[in-house]
Amino acid sequence: MKDYKRYLITSALPYANGAVHIGHLAGVYVPADIYVRYLRMCGKDVIFIGGSDEHGVPITIKAKQLGCSPQDVVDKYHTLIKDSFEEFGISFDVYSRTSSKTHHRIAADFFKKLYEEGKFIEKVTEQYYDEASKQFLADRYIVGTCPKCGAEGAYGDQCEKCGSTLSPEELINPHSAISGSTPVKRETKHWYLPLDQYEPWLKEWILEGHKEWKVNVYGQCKSWIDGGLQPRAVSRDLDWGVPVPVEGADGKVLYVWFDAPIGYISNTVELLPDTWEQWWKDEDTKMVHFIGKDNIVFHCIVFPSMLKAHGDYILPENVPANEFLNLEGDKISTSRNWAIWLHEYLREFPDQQDVLRYALCANAPETKDNDFTWKDFQARNNSELVAIFGNFVNRAVVLTHKYFNGVVPQDLKPEPIDAETLAAIPAIKEAIADNLEHYKFREALRNAMNLARLGNKYLTDTEPWKIAKTDMDRVASILKVSLRICADLAVAFAPFLPFSAEKLRRIMNLSSEALPWEAFCDENLLPSGHQLNPAELLFAKIEDSVIDAQIAKLEAIRQANEAKKAAEEAPQQKVAPQKESCSFDDFLKMDIRTATVLEAERVPKTDKLLKLTIDTGIDTRTIVSGIAEYYKPEEMIGKQICILANLEPRKIKGIESKGMILMAKEENGKMRIVTPEEKLGNGAQVG
Repeated sequence: MKDYKRYLITSALPYANGAVHIGHLAGVYVPADIYVRYLRMCGKDVIFIGGSDEHGVPITIKAKQLGCSPQDVVDKYHTLIKDSFEEFGISFDVYSRTSSKTHHRIAADFFKKLYEEGKFIEKVTEQYYDEASKQFLADRYIVGTCPKCGAEGAYGDQCEKCGSTLSPEELINPHSAISGSTPVKRETKHWYLPLDQYEPWLKEWILEGHKEWKVNVYGQCKSWIDGGLQPRAVSRDLDWGVPVPVEGADGKVLYVWFDAPIGYISNTVELLPDTWEQWWKDEDTKMVHFIGKDNIVFHCIVFPSMLKAHGDYILPENVPANEFLNLEGDKISTSRNWAIWLHEYLREFPDQQDVLRYALCANAPETKDNDFTWKDFQARNNSELVAIFGNFVNRAVVLTHKYFNGVVPQDLKPEPIDAETLAAIPAIKEAIADNLEHYKFREALRNAMNLARLGNKYLTDTEPWKIAKTDMDRVASILKVSLRICADLAVAFAPFLPFSAEKLRRIMNLSSEALPWEAFCDENLLPSGHQLNPAELLFAKIEDSVIDAQIAKLEAIRQANEAKKAAEEAPQQKVAPQKESCSFDDFLKMDIRTATVLEAERVPKTDKLLKLTIDTGIDTRTIVSGIAEYYKPEEMIGKQICILANLEPRKIKGIESKGMILMAKEENGKMRIVTPEEKLGNGAQVG
């Protein structure tokens, strides 16, 4: 394996039209941060590049929905995302944005070089145009009826009801989401990257040269290449983005898929304006992209083809993409608010960043889609972090303070179990490192927790608290070994749980900065006579009530989504047309009051009539009403109703009826009684 001089690590640029959720964290940012922290501990020259993706149609759609500018939208979410990452401990060396002046310059220069060298194809095609708003329409701005499931409001690129991928030409009755008018086809010129020309090179570079890539990544690349690549547009008609730097290209910007990955380069330029080229153009740099599986084609096929076309840049050595994380058995969906948002977690679980980092890494979707549940989150905290890791450290430190005033004792009376325990640690260290270097973060975390398990078992087996009265020399040896394991845990967990590792270093009175990886297994790291600080609990138990509240929160979201879906799928209710207008004076003539039904019985020889005896607060009277097919007599007794009290009396089937009950009648004829929201006194006036 090549020994690189420097390491350039990038993570997918989150889209700045919403917040970051746990799916993003598990798929991209937690594993990337673990890897970067490990490289730094190994003394590698490494930079970690991040930033917000701020161009494209969804940004403009969001802006129109909010009644603000696209810049307002990206300013809001860029700040939210950046602050959330920082608080969560994602240790970027730079976190910039694609709306910056630096990015616009770098992206434009990249395009111009390819344009001037004839690397693009110019094509004139017909695209939908909105004559009312005088603009070409992106696919998302074209809506209509889905040809697959018949749903209204399907977009020109996807039907959100059935999930089908669509093109605007497939929509039934397409219309503009901006003006509502029917779009027309107009010719427009764009530039295309001829991916088909890079197909032979991609076959050799990926399919022959990178068989070590993860199975899911390699498999998706092979599928795309075997299916035949097609030219891909690098520009589009839009007023938000990097303007196409070509004369006569007014109203055209770089397609977001083209300009976004260039953001890795422009963000590096911002970080290292004088030396950025050695990170991007020197073969002694190892570049690794951390992404989710929905970005594999862009980072493994499209962006490398762009870099190859440019000619000056290095290519990614690996792209360890993860699969998707689901939430409580359902796919995470930002449109349905079915997610756990990072900024909300940080607010609701203060100082518990590492609990979420641990749960997401332990259940990382590295080889297949996995599921996050709040119960599993609680169990991993209580049964692993608290009961294993935290419990061992606390016991070792508390016992040292109890018997030796917090001073690391000498190894006065060693026994074979001590040497056997210490001898197991180097293999754990090697396993952690090997798995991290091969992007197996879930397994590496399991190895680290095995070190805590080793310490817990050792203390349980040796029971120093039992022999303290008779053999303090033996207690000294036991605690010396236990504290050495604690020091190693401070190193082992630093890439995974940076806040907890820092807290442990503070307890052990070690460096405030992450220790080098070579300190792992160093017997001189915690010498005899070293003074410990007072014990602190590394982790706190999470109670059922806290988890129940989060589950209830999700259940409320689920019910709201189901109600919305049911309303969308329900047939459109027809209503009767409005009657002729009446004057306010006519309305004032009506005396509508509350009343209570005292007695109810069917009118003989009729199917629809009920005879009701009611208390109006004014008097007790009889009303005959045609509601027998909707209400049984016994259902009416005691029910409070509203009546038109001053309706002229009328005989129905020989019974004098004084008034009329207020009813609501649907188009299908079904009738229901109109009742007060709260029980009122009889005779209360309505209106």
